[in-house]
Amino acid sequence: MRSVKVKTVNLEEGLPPLPQALSKLKSELQRARQDRIAVLKLIHGYGSSGVGGDLRIAVQAALQQMAQRGEIQACIVGEDWRKSDARTWDLLKRFPSLKDDHDLGRGNKGIAIVIL
Repeated sequence: MRSVKVKTVNLEEGLPPLPQALSKLKSELQRARQDRIAVLKLIHGYGSSGVGGDLRIAVQAALQQMAQRGEIQACIVGEDWRKSDARTWDLLKRFPSLKDDHDLGRGNKGIAIVIL
């Protein structure tokens, strides 16, 4: 079974202001590349209102832009982190050890999986 190095980063820890959380995102992506981390699991939360918070929206938008520019290979949002999603399934075939992830298949809108 091919294993993958995964790092989990909690962007909502301490409830930072949005600019600070986005800065942490960029620095953690850079650090992960330096450490040869293949997959980064981001915890950005879903928002206390239950409809999706500013951090979640901003992080997902930033990751989508990074993917379009080729700065990351891909991003899988938590609600798509399930075996029936084609991108998730492709990643699980590459790295079967990810099948043990606690959030896989749970529809957790408070996370994102980043493939570097």
